[in-house]
Amino acid sequence: MPSNFKNRRWVLVSYPETLPEEKNFRLDIEPQVQDLKENEILVQASYLSVDPYMRGRISPAKGYTPGVELEGLMPAGGVGEIIESRSSQFAAGDQVVLENFGWQEYTVAEADVANKVDTNIAPIQSYLSYLGMPGLTAYFGLFEVANVKPQDCVVVSAASGAVGQMVGQLAKAHGCRVIAIASSNQKINWCKEIGYDEGINYKEVENLSDELRAICPDGVDVYFDNTGGVINDAIMENLSLNARIAICGVVSLADKIGKPDIGPRYFRQILVARARVQGFLVFDFIDCYPEARSHIRNLISDSNFKFKEDIADGIESMASSFIQLLKSQNFGKKLIKI
Repeated sequence: MPSNFKNRRWVLVSYPETLPEEKNFRLDIEPQVQDLKENEILVQASYLSVDPYMRGRISPAKGYTPGVELEGLMPAGGVGEIIESRSSQFAAGDQVVLENFGWQEYTVAEADVANKVDTNIAPIQSYLSYLGMPGLTAYFGLFEVANVKPQDCVVVSAASGAVGQMVGQLAKAHGCRVIAIASSNQKINWCKEIGYDEGINYKEVENLSDELRAICPDGVDVYFDNTGGVINDAIMENLSLNARIAICGVVSLADKIGKPDIGPRYFRQILVARARVQGFLVFDFIDCYPEARSHIRNLISDSNFKFKEDIADGIESMASSFIQLLKSQNFGKKLIKI
C-alpha cells in the first residue's frame, strides 16, 4: 500500500432543515488510506456523481435507504482507476464503477461490488449517467412502471437532467410524442435538439396547466415525474383515460424533506381518469439490468443520440455542486472531475 496517499473526503456535520448549505458539510483529510484485505481494491476517483437523491439521505426523516450519520461520509457513485488490487477479478489499471464510492478521492471496496467499464463503448463518466443509474432509471420508469406504448403522449419534468434526457430519447425512439418541462429556455432548446417534440419553461408561463392543455389536448398518457410539486399538480389536471404516472423524484421538495407535502388533493382526477400512480426505485429491477443495458446500448449506437454533462472540477466543488443541483442551476448530468 503506498504510504503517501492522503484522501480528501466530505462528511456531513449537520442536518439541513430546508435547502442544504455548505456549512452542513466539511472537507476532511484522511491522512492514510487503510491497508487492503483479501478481495479488496483501492480505487482512485476519476469522476464522482452528484444526484438529487442525496438530499433524502441527509435528513433524520425515514427514507428508502439509511440516512447519513453526522460525521459520516457523503454518498455518491463514482468511476475510477484501480491503484492496487488484492482480488483475482481485477488488476491495477482497470477502470471500474462503484455505486457507493462516496464524496472522496480514494476508496477501498470489496471487489464483488465493483464493475469493470469498457471505454471503447463510451467515455468512463457515462457509466455514471446514460450507461449507469440515470439511464437504468429512465428505462425502468418508462417500460416497467409506466408501460409506455407507441403514440403515447409522454411528459417529462426536469427533462434536461440526467434521467430526463434519457427518458425523452427512449420514449421518442419508441414512437411516442414527448413533451419536456424544464426551468429555462436554454434547457428547452436542448431538449428539442435531442428529440423532444415540444417544451415548456415552467418559470415563464402564467398557468402551467393551461399550457399543457394546449400542447396535449387529448391529455397526458404518461408522466415521468422527477420533481413533484406544482408541475405534478398541473399534470393531474390534464390526465388522459388510463394515464400512468411514474414517480421517480421530488427535487422540488428538497427544502421540505420530512415535512408534509401540502397542495391540492387530486384523488378525484385519478379516479375519473382511472390513472395509476406508482413510485419506484431503480433497485427494484436489479435482476433486469442486463436487458436494460442492452436496450440503452442500442439507443446510443444511433448517430442521433446526444447527452449533455455539467462538469465541475475538483473534490472541493462537491458541496457547492450539490446545492446548485437542488436549485436547478445545473444543465445536464452533474459530475465532478477529480
